[in-house]
Amino acid sequence: MPANLLLWRCTHIATELTINEAIREREVRVIGENGESLGIMPTERALQLAEDARLDLVRIVPKAQPPVCRLMDYDKHRFEQAKRAKEMRKNHRTISLKEVQLSATIEENDIQVKARNAVRFLKAGDKVKVTIRFRGRQITHSEIGYRVMREFAERISDVATIERMPNLEGRNMIMILVPRQEKPAKAKPGKEAKQATPQA
Repeated sequence: MPANLLLWRCTHIATELTINEAIREREVRVIGENGESLGIMPTERALQLAEDARLDLVRIVPKAQPPVCRLMDYDKHRFEQAKRAKEMRKNHRTISLKEVQLSATIEENDIQVKARNAVRFLKAGDKVKVTIRFRGRQITHSEIGYRVMREFAERISDVATIERMPNLEGRNMIMILVPRQEKPAKAKPGKEAKQATPQA
């Protein structure tokens, strides 16, 4: 097995691995601490190499013939794995779909409250589903709902972008808003060149 392939396999090791004297196979293929292939050798000799280097012999590919082991500091490896897993959990966030309900005859005070709620959801990174339910004969004046939706989106346009335009579904009109992505500010032309010009 090529050394680079073995190295790739090393990055996919399980959380709990067989190490040192718990390795029962008579011979193993050994990968050095820096990823170099040390060849196939008796397990006893591989254990001696690990001891001389003050490292652990860790079986990383048990189903290979012979099994592949690597010289490493196993405690350090487990600590780094736990640290990476913690960082992944920290950075991973599930985006929720929050709902804000309007009406075709909504008053200014109510729409201000709804807008504040939507802004709070959007700033937290969530999507917002804006819904208007038409009651009775209101459905014959759906253009009023479109106007309310458009005005609501414009009211919070500094933090929201329309992902799904208002659409009538039965007696409900639905619009989806998502957090606005900030675009990186562009440097003004010539500014860098001016800074780079040495002073006389």
